[in-house]
Amino acid sequence: MNRNLLLLTLCQGLFLTNNVVFIAINGLVGLQLAPTAWLATLPLTAYVAGGALSTALVARHQRKVGRKRAFQVGLLWAIGATALCAFAAWQRSFALLVLGTVLAGYYQANGSLYRFAAAELVPPAAREKAISWVLAGGIIGGVFGPNLASATRDLLPQPFTGAYLSLVAVALVALVLVSLIPFPPLPTAAQTAGGRPLREIARQPVFIIAVAAAALGYGVMNLLMAATPIAMAQCSHPFSDAALVLEWHVLGMFVPSFFTGHLIKRFGTLPVMTVGLLLNLGCVAFALTGTDLMHFIGALFALGVGWNFLYIGGTTLLTEAYRPEERTTAQGAMDFWVFTTMTVTSFSSGALVTTGGWTSMNLGTLLPLGLLGAALLWLASHRRATQNLPSTTGG
Repeated sequence: MNRNLLLLTLCQGLFLTNNVVFIAINGLVGLQLAPTAWLATLPLTAYVAGGALSTALVARHQRKVGRKRAFQVGLLWAIGATALCAFAAWQRSFALLVLGTVLAGYYQANGSLYRFAAAELVPPAAREKAISWVLAGGIIGGVFGPNLASATRDLLPQPFTGAYLSLVAVALVALVLVSLIPFPPLPTAAQTAGGRPLREIARQPVFIIAVAAAALGYGVMNLLMAATPIAMAQCSHPFSDAALVLEWHVLGMFVPSFFTGHLIKRFGTLPVMTVGLLLNLGCVAFALTGTDLMHFIGALFALGVGWNFLYIGGTTLLTEAYRPEERTTAQGAMDFWVFTTMTVTSFSSGALVTTGGWTSMNLGTLLPLGLLGAALLWLASHRRATQNLPSTTGG
């Protein structure tokens, strides 16, 4: 841990504060304002869809103006977008709320690259730990986000308007912090011109499984997490209980980051990702046993830890798939598929929880989890078959 990595970790924590508040309130605000209940999670879907649509744009901006300037633009965009969401909540306009969350997606795509920037602030041998440390900043969001949502939801006469306004202040603080970090320069246009095309990078088994783990792990987590506040309301739990469950969930997502890098160093990426998959299955098993507060806490905590192992594992695995001049292309491609998967699961979440219920949602996750298990076995088998062959890209 050095000064710059610490500042980036704090920026990650504030980024996750934004995300956690969005998760905690967007579905509930959507339920209040949407013309029909199954559209309740559309504002959350719009947020991740905006992220998917912004990945190529963000990658282009990063190559053109560098990490720092691009991160600053992302935070300025977040200030405007969350202010628009506050105005939408004040005016009780569902359409404006969806527009605001779509625009906020640029910040989502921008902030998601903090983890890759972390690997550039340290020597190559420390990249796993750097990624873990920066993602550990999510603990700030895990503790601060739900409490911020609870404290500000009724700050103004229209519910949740104050919560959106509080995110303007959060982004302003992050803007100051990111401006203090001297990021190393990205490869120039001439250097990136020598990189392989994306279709060649994406044919590598290591790239395929890295993206699959991050996308499916994030998709399953997002499906269940986005539905949790609505499912708990259906089970007559107060909003304070939902905020507590989300707090434990986000702690599960990020507390393991203090040691996930060490585990990957010691045991390897694939074993850690396999444990993440098993924890996701444990989440489903726990969720199916009941709907009281402790069942929600236990299931969402296991889901968070499982996501951590899959996401950090997938991110670390991806760094083996590209050369330095290809980094923005490969990173943007991974995040495009992550956000696309999240878009589908966010929208499905509202429809499934309001029509099929919490139990059906959990059972539905078994298919993508099974596919992910098959993918991890495939890569392990491929690596055993080629372990004696020389490789310069990790594929």
